Amino acid sequence: MRTCRAAAAGKLTVVLATFVVLVAGCGGGPSPRAWATSVCEALTPWRTEISKLTSSTKQQMTAQTTPAQAQENLVRLFAGAEQASETARRRVEEAGIPEAEHGEEVFQGFRASLGKVRDAYGRARATIGGLSTGQPTAFYDGVQAAVDTLNKEYDASALDTSRLSSEELKQAFDEVPECR
Repeated sequence: MRTCRAAAAGKLTVVLATFVVLVAGCGGGPSPRAWATSVCEALTPWRTEISKLTSSTKQQMTAQTTPAQAQENLVRLFAGAEQASETARRRVEEAGIPEAEHGEEVFQGFRASLGKVRDAYGRARATIGGLSTGQPTAFYDGVQAAVDTLNKEYDASALDTSRLSSEELKQAFDEVPECR
């Protein structure tokens, strides 16, 4: 009986030691450089897409189309911006929490900012989609109000980097080629 307990205790010690090694190996997040690379790889296509969509929205606002056509086009454009923002947010989330001073705060700040941008585009899409197209002047006034609100919400969603200072991450963002 004593031999069985000793053998069991020995096996348990090996299992626990293996578990500790595995947990320790999996516990750390990505290095600042790896995280900055992942984030910039997520944000670069997002910025490009948002830029294209902003340009298309401006064109749509001045195009000679019917309110119904403009509504359809704007709803599609804002849905695209909403989706692009969610994709970027999800990719930042997948990058994990960087192993850096204030890494958790910076990570959460990026995620929250992109979530707010996504939601702002979603509200603009829903608002414009809900406008009546029967009266062109009222429709375009509603579109302008929705775009004004979007711009305010977009500005308010900006990441306040003054509170999220991590020298390691600042340096990484300055150095990795994906962020240039």
